[in-house]
Amino acid sequence: MTAGSKRGAAEPIDALRTLAACLREEDTPITRHVAETEEQPVFGPLAARGPRAAAAPSEYALVVEAVREGYLLHYGQSRLLRGHDGDLALLAGDYFYALGLERLAALGDAEAVAELAETIARSAQLHAEGREDEAPELWRAAALAIGGEGHGDRESARVNRLPAS
Repeated sequence: MTAGSKRGAAEPIDALRTLAACLREEDTPITRHVAETEEQPVFGPLAARGPRAAAAPSEYALVVEAVREGYLLHYGQSRLLRGHDGDLALLAGDYFYALGLERLAALGDAEAVAELAETIARSAQLHAEGREDEAPELWRAAALAIGGEGHGDRESARVNRLPAS
């Protein structure tokens, strides 16, 4: 199985381990940097509990965690890669973004793809504006919106409705 395959995690909580296993099977510059992780995913399983994800909860968890890993490679500490330099971190982050969006698009969920793409853009905006402390709430709202559940007012849960600076 490669990271581009359609098979998801056995359970949503296994999303990071499944993603790491996929990456180890590939022959890419990322492969030799994949490390074991004991960290539990948060936002993928949250999205997987929503009604939109009911037919493929593990896949929804995997795509959200892949994109989250891309974000962490760009702005924080990777959960899955070790011993890489800054250039590889940026390239790997872009790879994880593309991987997650491609797999979500393959599920045919255009609305969730738009939510996740907007999350990537808003995350970059928050960091550029020095407002990275708002990122966890952005990701929480995005996971709820991607899963199709969340706030009583669905419009307030949409990522692109969060207040800008």
